[in-house]
Amino acid sequence: MSDTNLSRAVWRKSHYSNGQANCVEIATHPAGFIGVRDSKNPQDGVLMMSFQEWRGFVQRTVSGDLRA
Repeated sequence: MSDTNLSRAVWRKSHYSNGQANCVEIATHPAGFIGVRDSKNPQDGVLMMSFQEWRGFVQRTVSGDLRA
């Protein structure tokens, strides 16, 4: 991935979070990536994935395939 700078990214949480602190935030990157971070500790780093990877993750989460 070239140029994955998200310093000016607009991070957002799900509207289901209701302002809670224990959330995942996402930001889109113009190069076609999604950044994912922990809202409690945004300085701890960002997981970058393609839109296809993000879509697959969300689909598996909704379907229950990622339950422990």
